[in-house]
Amino acid sequence: MAQKNSAIGVDALTPDDPVIHSIRVPDLKEALVKGIADFNAMPTHLIFLCLIYPIVTVLATWIYSGHDALPLIFPLLAGYTMIGPLVAVGLYELSRRREKGLDHSRWKAFHVLQRHSIRSISILGTMLMVLYLAWLFVAWTLYVVNFGTGVPESVMDFTLQVLTTGSGWALIIVGGSIGFFFAVVVFSLSVVSFPMVLDRDVRITTAIQTSIRAVLANPVTMGIWGLIVAVVLVIASLPFFVGLSVALPILGHATWHLYRKVVAH
Repeated sequence: MAQKNSAIGVDALTPDDPVIHSIRVPDLKEALVKGIADFNAMPTHLIFLCLIYPIVTVLATWIYSGHDALPLIFPLLAGYTMIGPLVAVGLYELSRRREKGLDHSRWKAFHVLQRHSIRSISILGTMLMVLYLAWLFVAWTLYVVNFGTGVPESVMDFTLQVLTTGSGWALIIVGGSIGFFFAVVVFSLSVVSFPMVLDRDVRITTAIQTSIRAVLANPVTMGIWGLIVAVVLVIASLPFFVGLSVALPILGHATWHLYRKVVAH
């Protein structure tokens, strides 16, 4: 299970640089089991927190932009996971409180607004939003490069345009590769940093560096975790994103417990 990683160079660490543990696949399983237990103990608030934002994204796109936004619907949905760690802050707080035996009623998720970490969380959240908007800009630029500024007349036209043309496949391949790069960057910066600033009074730079160190120290295991998150979110999105109301809170809670495993207490 989780053990201290001697490759991190513990002797060279300062008091602000927590020790990183090595984790294995059984640790991911245990984190998921604990995430499910948290969800079962606190289900109502989790549904409220995690069901709304993907639905709002889709509805806002269609209501305010109509078919003009068709080329951005997939980037919007694929990229909203970039802001997932920000949305999950309330879930981290509930898991933290339940772990410590504190009151973990649903409104306690908003206790983060009163904690020392709110400024750090706001800055980290802004960072994620910037990356999210950068991803949307890149996605739109790729579409324009391949298809020009015109937009398809219907969903079917757009689907055929993407799946049956060389330009469409170029968009899929290049866009998918760039999207993967964005996902890796966001994952590395945020998987530990958000729960860490909530849990400890540390500098943002320390939290981000610790998150990156955790990924570099456990590249395979963290890669598997990222794959698990991606697969679960895709499956949970079918049909009509209903499954996200369960998947997102479980993954959010599990991420808290993963943080507790990978970063020394």
